[in-house]
Order: sequence, then C-alpha cells, then structure tokens
Amino acid sequence: MPAALRHLARLLGIARTLGRHDALFPLEQLAAPWPATALARLVRRPSAGELRPGQRLAAALQSLGPSFIKLGQALSVRADLVGAEIAADLGELRDRLPPFPAAEARATVAAELGRPVEELFASFDDEPVAAASIAQVHFAVTSEGAEVAVKVLRPGIEAAFRRDLELFYWLARLAERTRPALRRLRPVAVVETVDEWVGVETDLRLEAAAASELAENFAGDEGFKVPAVDWQRTSRRVLTLERVHGIPIDDRAALEAAGHDLPDIAARVIRVFLEQALRDGFFHADLHQGNLFVDDSGALVAVDFGIMGRLDPFTRRIMAEMLLAFLTGDYRRAAEVHFEAGYVPESKSVEMFTQACRSIGEPILGRPVDEISIGKLLAQLFQVTESFAMRTQPHLLLLQKTMVVAEGVARSLDSGTNFWEAARPTIEEWVRDNLSPEARLRDAASGAAEVAQRLPRLIDRVERATRAILEGGGRADADGARPPPAEEARRRTQTVLLWAIAGLLALLVVLSV
Repeated sequence: MPAALRHLARLLGIARTLGRHDALFPLEQLAAPWPATALARLVRRPSAGELRPGQRLAAALQSLGPSFIKLGQALSVRADLVGAEIAADLGELRDRLPPFPAAEARATVAAELGRPVEELFASFDDEPVAAASIAQVHFAVTSEGAEVAVKVLRPGIEAAFRRDLELFYWLARLAERTRPALRRLRPVAVVETVDEWVGVETDLRLEAAAASELAENFAGDEGFKVPAVDWQRTSRRVLTLERVHGIPIDDRAALEAAGHDLPDIAARVIRVFLEQALRDGFFHADLHQGNLFVDDSGALVAVDFGIMGRLDPFTRRIMAEMLLAFLTGDYRRAAEVHFEAGYVPESKSVEMFTQACRSIGEPILGRPVDEISIGKLLAQLFQVTESFAMRTQPHLLLLQKTMVVAEGVARSLDSGTNFWEAARPTIEEWVRDNLSPEARLRDAASGAAEVAQRLPRLIDRVERATRAILEGGGRADADGARPPPAEEARRRTQTVLLWAIAGLLALLVVLSV
C-alpha cells in the first residue's frame, strides 16, 4: 500500500477517536485530508460542556496511545500553536498506561543483561510501581543487597513509535505545504521534538548517562540529589537506579507532618532549575510533581531523566539577560536581547517591540505576589509573536515548558511563591559571574591561555607545511622539468601567508596576556 494511503487509513482511525471526544480542532488546524475530517464529524459526540477543548484533546490523545501522549506533551509547550488554555490543559496530560505482564519485564531484563533475574536480584517485585507509555518500573533488591528501581521498556515500543512518527511527519509536512500561515509555527519542528524525545527515551543507556551527568553537576549540593546508576544492571532496554526513599512533592500533608519547610522547598525548586539551565546548560526537562521527592533531610530528589534539555553559552546569556530585563522592568533591554538573539527580524522596530515588551511585563509585574507568573508572561509573549514575525525557537521550547512547570510545582507548595523573587539571586549571581567586566577579563585571559597552549603545535604545522612547499618548489617534477614560474610564485605566496598567520596569532597572545 502506498505510504499516503497507509497514512490516510491510519488518520481515519484517529479522526474517529477525536470525533468521539469532540476534539476535532487539530484536524482543522493541520488541514487534514477531507475524508478524515468528514468521518470525524460523522462520529462526533457533542460535548456536554463540562470539559474544555484542551481537556477533551488530552483525553483523546490518552486513548490513542504512547506516541500521541508524547505528541500532546510536546504540544503543551506550543502555546503559539494551540493557544495558552489548550497548552495548559495538555500540560496536565500524564504519561500513564496499564502495565504489561511482569513475565515480559523479567524476560526483557534477562535477555538484555545476559543473566537470569534470580542471579541479578535477590528479589524483584512483579507489581510495577509505575507504568507509562514507554516503560514501567519495578522495585527490586540486588544480589548484593542494594535497594533499586528497575525501569524496563515496553515490548515492541520502538516499532510502534516509528510507525506513528512517520504519520506525524506526513501530516506536519502536509500542513506546511497547504497552510502557509502555519510555516512560521513550524509543525515539522514539533514532530522533530517528539522524535528526539523518543530516540533518547527508548535507549535507557542515554537516560542513565543523563542521570550521571546531572548528579556530577550537583555533587556536594545537599539540597538536590540524583539516584545513583547501577551500570552493571543497565542496558539499552533496562535501567537500574538507586531506589528513592522520600515523600512525593505533591503530598503536602505528608510534607507538613514530617516538619518540612514548604516555602523553602518551593524556592529551592526554582533555584535548582535555574542552576541547571543557567550554570550548567543541562536541565531536567520533566520536573512535574510525579518526578520529584523530598527525602528525610529535606533535599529534593529527582527521578526520570528521559527528557533533558541543553543550552549553549550564547542561549544561556540571552536567557539570563532576558529574565533580568523583565525582572528589573528594563523593557528596552528586553527588546534588544530579542533582536541580538535573532528571535525578531531586523526589519522590525526595536522601539515597537520595546512597547510590546512593556505591554507584557507591566500588567504582570505590577500584580500582587501570588499573581505574578512566568507562565502568564510567556503566554503574553506568544501572543505578540505573529505581529513581529517571530519564528518559533525549538531549542527554547523545553526551557519554556520546564520554567512553567517548575513554577507550578513551587506554587503547589506555597501559593505565595514569586518566581521572580526566587529567581533573582541565581540570575544576578550568574550575570555577575559571567557578564561583569571582571568575568569578561577572566574569559579573555582564559582564551589567551588556550591560544598560547595551541600556538607551538600551530607553528610546528606551519614549519612542516613550509618545508613541504619549499621542497616541492625546489624539486623537479616526475618528468624532470621544474614547475612553471607561476607555480613557484604560488608556493612562495603560500609560505608567506602561513608565517603571517602564525605571527598574527603570536601577536594576539602577547596582547591578550
């Protein structure tokens, strides 16, 4: 069956499900083929009004299975594509599915690790403690007596995702081809985001590496902990981590009964997120309540490292300056940073975008503490993107989503949590350490030292290249004839240029130091 017909047949089934949940707007927005939309309307069940459109869509995606749950989570960061309210509702979409049989989990563990489960573990709970679209988790005790959590991929999950992702790509390309207005919103980039998440989440060795890197970044920080990886019991389809003993962060009653300081924990959630994003450029991008615990010492403990985000130094600087500008009400600087980053086309007016930033910041920053929200600011910012022809920045989507989720977690602990005030010390410290004149001098000295280390190797290469050129110029060719005068002149020019480059680099080192 040709790919288009296969995709259309699959789309008809999806349309029926969307129709039954009265959630047809995605098909209309994505310009789905008319047979799909017609069938969806035929089976549509009008909503009784008790559920919002985003809630109906979330229910439909949940019923469609793992790939669609991931798609919904990706759309939850695309308020510019689906609207702020729908994005917020999709943000509540939880990745929970019925568990698969324990016998299959045991078989996967044995096949992946090359030894019977009974040799690897003194005990292995058949009842999973959590079951999601990609994997489920079993508590166990290793043969050495360590308490662990064993994550096992669902059987056949990779093939199922690949089939659905092909459909998603087809629909996204169709939308961009037939609906030019959607190209700015980059629906294909949404699918690429899902594809990237799935690629990492279906190789549990990568998740283990992420947990290890995050733990290394926070070594010595008693306020945030990451469970240790058992590398000997980890493979592509099995991940074994130290078992977490703690109170789920959404259990307020248990936290209060244990005597924990909830406002302090709330502020720490925001601090830890910003340290990950700004200081390290590597952050946990799925910091919802189900992935955070508080241990007996009051430290935050994170789990589930399948979705992580990375930010290069330039993006971190842009993020810090943007937040600081809004935090201090410097709307001109907030606008300039958007232009410096290339997020707003140069053809647009800085003054007009400054005015837009003020219209976003003033109504939010002037409100009482419990009404000041980073989520509201980002929602307002999305609303002006079309007016200023701002293209979606895929590398910022996870950052935006995690920022909003972290704020939501903090607010659930302490409704008076002010993201801006909690963030201010971390942002100001980062700016002081990285953007102050002293920091720039330090970076310049570091760069000079690096050049100085590399210079001897460069000079050695120049000498060898010069020798080769000179020898080539002095030797006769294979037939005994000397090179033409033009070729000898070209070689002499190359020699002069090579030594000129080496001299300039040496001068730069001297001037920098």
